Amino acid sequence: MKINLFNTSIDIKLIISPIITIIIGVIIYKVLKNIIKKILKKGKDRKIKNAQRVETLISLVLNIIKYLIVAIVIITILGTLGVNVTSIIAGLGVTTAIIGLAFQDLAKDLIAGFSIITEGQYEVGDTIEYDGFTGTVVFLGLKTTRIRNFKGQTKIIANRYMDNIINYSLNNSLAIVDVSVAYEENTNKVEKALNRLAEKLNGTIENATGDIQVLGITELADSSMVYRVMVETKSMQHYAVERQLRKEIKRAFDEANIKIPYPQIEVHNGK
Repeated sequence: MKINLFNTSIDIKLIISPIITIIIGVIIYKVLKNIIKKILKKGKDRKIKNAQRVETLISLVLNIIKYLIVAIVIITILGTLGVNVTSIIAGLGVTTAIIGLAFQDLAKDLIAGFSIITEGQYEVGDTIEYDGFTGTVVFLGLKTTRIRNFKGQTKIIANRYMDNIINYSLNNSLAIVDVSVAYEENTNKVEKALNRLAEKLNGTIENATGDIQVLGITELADSSMVYRVMVETKSMQHYAVERQLRKEIKRAFDEANIKIPYPQIEVHNGK
């Protein structure tokens, strides 16, 4: 159908078709958006460790879908207007290949970042080790990861290199305290003191997730017997728990008159 306005012939199809194409594209995007949000937020309801990861995934996936729909809509409209779409697509393919070669490291970072986020390899707040550098993840993006250690030093690593890390936050930690006791001490007396202390402290130590275990003698050293005490703790909280255990063990040994050996020098005065 053509309309003649001021001696100019206009094909109404050329006006209506692009509008309909845009409307269809918007509808498809909104439908997919609702579906993706429902699917991903089901995972959020199942208590995924970091809710921020879900929001990042939703934003990332929706952006990819949006750009794909926009590209398809534009190509469809150009085809309706009689433009040679095949040559454009071929040109885009060549251009994409050139861009891909120029930015292949960036592409690797983005793919690795997407993989890290979707698989939950580590998240902001986790303590990880990379190439001997141990610290807390303070930023996780699609391109880079930032780790800060206890000294305040921050290491920025491209995500393509984050394929060989240790994540200390995935499981609970173990607080292990080895305490030396003089050979002169009665073993039953030492074990009773440690077991009484364990019963007294169970359920009272902050960040401990289990009961204290007295494992007994683990080593007969040159000048002492070594007893081991162990308790499971929240991730990366074992250092603080170990310090508290050492303090309580020293106090218990003092009350029970149990000696902890230490190096001594005996000097004789010759006459």
